[in-house]
Amino acid sequence: MITTRISSKGQVVLPKALRELQKWDPGTELALVPMDGGIFMHPLNPFPPSRVEDVLGSVKYKGKPKSLAEIKNAWKKMVRKRHASGRY
Repeated sequence: MITTRISSKGQVVLPKALRELQKWDPGTELALVPMDGGIFMHPLNPFPPSRVEDVLGSVKYKGKPKSLAEIKNAWKKMVRKRHASGRY
């Protein structure tokens, strides 16, 4: 069991072994969620931010670029089709 104390300023030190286990580096922001009998802590940003360069390779479309109106019409058509099939 790992223990710690609340300081007079209301601060809690998370022991190094626990921080390393969770891979929480200095500056990691944590969300605190009250639970029955305790508090659940989890990082606010569990995943690094995505960059366009990292995901651009998943876009394989080779045709003429679609206009915003064409995209909206395609979405409307898909939603109508799903509603008609009872999916929504």
